[in-house]
Formats: sequence, structure tokens, C-alpha cells
Amino acid sequence: MLDGGVPELELGAIAIALRVKGETFDEMIGFMSASNDRLHSLQIPAGRFRPVVIPSYNGARKGVNLTPLLAMLLRRYSIPVLIHGLIEGYGRVTTAQVFREFGLIPCASQSQAQQSLDESGLAYVPLPVISPGLNTQIALRSRLGLRNSAHSLVKMLDPFKGQGLLLAAATHPDYLDSMREVLGALGAHALLLRGTEGEPFANPRRRPRIEYLHDGVTDTLFEAEHDSLKALPQLPESCDARTTADWMRRVLAGEITLPAPIANQLACCLYGSGYASLVSEKGDVRDQHSGRDGSELVRAIRNSGDEIFDFHDIISLQVDAMFGPVRNDDRLIRICLVTYRH
Repeated sequence: MLDGGVPELELGAIAIALRVKGETFDEMIGFMSASNDRLHSLQIPAGRFRPVVIPSYNGARKGVNLTPLLAMLLRRYSIPVLIHGLIEGYGRVTTAQVFREFGLIPCASQSQAQQSLDESGLAYVPLPVISPGLNTQIALRSRLGLRNSAHSLVKMLDPFKGQGLLLAAATHPDYLDSMREVLGALGAHALLLRGTEGEPFANPRRRPRIEYLHDGVTDTLFEAEHDSLKALPQLPESCDARTTADWMRRVLAGEITLPAPIANQLACCLYGSGYASLVSEKGDVRDQHSGRDGSELVRAIRNSGDEIFDFHDIISLQVDAMFGPVRNDDRLIRICLVTYRH
């Protein structure tokens, strides 16, 4: 199926049959194994942080697509970011379309993607570049009117061969359960959450549960919020690519506050990539970027106004909003984010 050996008619029939029956765990493991064997891999850029892999295959129709913003925020911390996905999104605003407004053009080849990662630490790679076989199956949706197994598989692809931090998202609970089971069996490093319209960013109005899969275990970093935020974030009125990009520029410039759920997700990404440290109940944390005590830096930011530190440069939030309840081994811990002004 991935090598082009199955005619389109039969391929469509198989896709519909699996859609009706539902994939078993063993089938998904087999599909992932075959997909990974044929996946065009990339090398991790030089550095000490785990790259973040962001599959973007849904786009946005009802609200703003914040996937590009999350990627650009991660780059502020020198975290390599690879986004793979679709160029067009069946009438939705795709991540590729928003990136075009920033002048970021999708990579046309594997070598171009590697060069972009090495030079700028950020690359957008269309699915045909890394997995032509899965792209053929994804394309069936426009003709069949149904999603198929490939739509779940692409959201679990890590071109770094398991060395990246994967942002894995699904809309329906059943698919989240399936992804958790499959990624856990594969030993993946991943953040799992209910996506926003299927995109892997936290709902800016109500944070979903965010789980961290690593080393064969699953930790819940943030529990889901069941009530909307008391103060709703300032979001753009329109979700078209140009309006979205203009709004993101204002967020990056500090003119608009980043929605707290995205800040929480950013914290999880920085932790999973190795940038940030966990604050234990005792509060003894060390920022891996600076090697200094995190709580000491927070106090310095709060009290001294020292220009060496700029918490506003993190994500335009007050320090208190940067902390959230995290559960790990039945202990409440916190994620501490500290950065230097560049």
C-alpha cells in the first residue's frame, strides 16, 4: 500500500473497510512500523535540546490556527522545530498558509529541510517529501469523503526516528486512547492532547489535558480545564491567514498577551525538549539553559527589575500565570520557565 503496489480502487476499498471496522492495536503498530521503515529521516541539528516535531494536518475553519505561533515561540528558546503537514486543507486555513505570510516557504526536498533545520532551526515539510506513500492515502479523503488510517498515522510520524518530542493531537477521545497506546508501545517521546479542530495546539479558551509520554510511562503535566477562562484571550476576529499572521506578530512583539493555555503548552514543550526543569515540592529547580537556580531567577525578575532578565520576553505573561498545577507520581510539581534576554 505504501509502495504504490495497490491500485486506487482496491486501496479505496481497503480504506473504507478499515474505517468501518476500526483499526486494532496490532494493526496500528504494524502500520506505524511500515510507515517508519519508509519515512525519509532527518538529522537532529547540533545542540543539546530535543527537537519538537509538530504534525499539522487539519488546519482551522472555526477559529484561529495557532500552530505557527507555538513553533515560533519555541524558536525563541533555540529549540529546533520541524512541522510536517499538508499545504492545502480542504477549505481550512493551514499552517503552511500562515507561514507563507511570514515568508517561510515549505521545503521542497529532504535535503532542503535538513538545511533549513541546520541553519535556522525551523522547517516546514510537506507530507510528500517525507512519506509519499502516506500522502497517496491521505489524498483519498477528497474522493472518498472519509478519513482513513493514514490520518492517524501521520500524526505520529517523527522523522528524527524517535529522537524528537512529538506533539500528538486528536479530537475524539477514542483516537487519543489509541494514540496513547501506540506511542507508548513504540517508546515515543510525545506530548498528547486533545487538539483544537484537530491541530496540535491547546484550545486558547480552555486548556485540555496535556500528557507527557516518555520512557514507557505517561505523566499528566496539566489537567483539563472544565470552565472557560475568567478573562477570555484577545483573539483575532477573522481566522484567514493574513489576519492570523498579523495577530501573531503583535503577540510576538508583546502587544497582545499570549493565551494562558498556549503558555502552559509551551511550558510542557520546553520541559519535554530538555530546556526547562521541573520544580519539585521543595522548589529546588535548576534552569538547564543557565545552570542557575530557577526560583532565585524568578525572585530576581519579580523584585529587582534587573534588565538582565526579561520574563516578558518569554510570552508576555505575569510570572504567576507561567506556573500551573502538574501531577507526576501523585506529587504536585511546577514547570519553571526562565530565560535570558537575547
